[in-house]
Amino acid sequence: MVAWFFATALAKQWDQAIPYIEQCSLAPWTHNKTIQKAIESYRITPE
Repeated sequence: MVAWFFATALAKQWDQAIPYIEQCSLAPWTHNKTIQKAIESYRITPE
């Protein structure tokens, strides 16, 4: 659920969510799953 939350946050509030990814603030599994969900999302551009 936390990974889903952060993937959604990346889609809707990129500037507030990206520091958690860049600084590896999340647990390793959650961090990796968040990135996976963000990649699979059609709401986030490849850039």
